[in-house]
Amino acid sequence: MALALTVGVFGALVLFHAAYSTIQYKSLLKITEEEFSGPPFNVVIELFVGLLLCFWAALTVPGKFLSIHPQSDENRIVSLPANLDFMIFNHRGKVFPLETDLKLKH
Repeated sequence: MALALTVGVFGALVLFHAAYSTIQYKSLLKITEEEFSGPPFNVVIELFVGLLLCFWAALTVPGKFLSIHPQSDENRIVSLPANLDFMIFNHRGKVFPLETDLKLKH
């Protein structure tokens, strides 16, 4: 796990360096009054390497994936609160208007 964490930190540093190199390249283009058409090829390669290192670290640092056993008692809700009147469910449906008989303006 320490190796994966080190690789992740190194990947983040590579990404920060690529961002710094792009900013430095853009400021150089401003001085020479040229148009920015994209980062140099070495910065693009650096971005991909940093991204791959960060992806690998993100998948290995949390640990092993465990399967979920559907018949396990640990996956069941053991008890609900005694008073179900005060249960609140937040969802995206509250952004829609409550009235469904809205008419379109002509």
